[in-house]
Amino acid sequence: MERNLLLVDDEENILRSLKRTLRRDGYNIFTADGGAKGLEVLDQQDIGVIVSDQRMPGMIGAEFLSKAREQHPTTVRIMLSGYTELNSVTDAINQGAIYKFLTKPWEDDLLRANIEEAFEYYELRRENERLNDKLINVNKKLEKRVEERTREAMLSMRSLQVAHDVLEQLPVVVLGIDADGIIVAANQEAHRLLDEQSEGLLGRRALDALPQVAHPLIENESKSRTEPVELELAGNTLQLLSSPLGRGDVFRGHVLVSSCGSSSK
Repeated sequence: MERNLLLVDDEENILRSLKRTLRRDGYNIFTADGGAKGLEVLDQQDIGVIVSDQRMPGMIGAEFLSKAREQHPTTVRIMLSGYTELNSVTDAINQGAIYKFLTKPWEDDLLRANIEEAFEYYELRRENERLNDKLINVNKKLEKRVEERTREAMLSMRSLQVAHDVLEQLPVVVLGIDADGIIVAANQEAHRLLDEQSEGLLGRRALDALPQVAHPLIENESKSRTEPVELELAGNTLQLLSSPLGRGDVFRGHVLVSSCGSSSK
């Protein structure tokens, strides 16, 4: 990251002396002879640290640094002056406009160390802001993902509910039997025709709940459908079909469906 430094002083010889002192540290140095010019430079350049005199015509340093803080809050602002004018300087410090106050004449090593520290502080703040922005973006993406997943889950739940209601209302027998031969799903028509003893179908062994003529449908574990079996249940004739469940080589059970609505003889 380039280190852009702005020096503001109405005395040209002071600016030249500061540039000579600080050029060895590799900064990109910009200068301005007053507060108004300094604000123009701030609008045009990405300045990290400002070093400003206090007593300047038109706009004192405290006012300039206060405006710099309002318009470019990420800058680190240092006042370098031989005039203290305690009231305005104290106000600027209390308002956060000034990071440090240094006096003229300055000691080169002390000035350089303070400006180095100011750039480190500036870069740390910028990095924190970058990380915060990144964290905000990550949180926004996570929130969006959660919203999408929640919406998908709601749609899936609605779809399952509708599918359940449709199966319940179908005028055919629908039975779901797992790989262990246990009935795990049964619609209204299945209960009406098969649950004669009111024992409930769910959780029962399919071989116990179904007539023996239908057992080959359950015992078949091939990947193809079997031929339909004709059943007589409660005075109704059913053509019962079996289709295996599962993907690839995994067998998950059967779904049994009557091929047409039950009919009474």
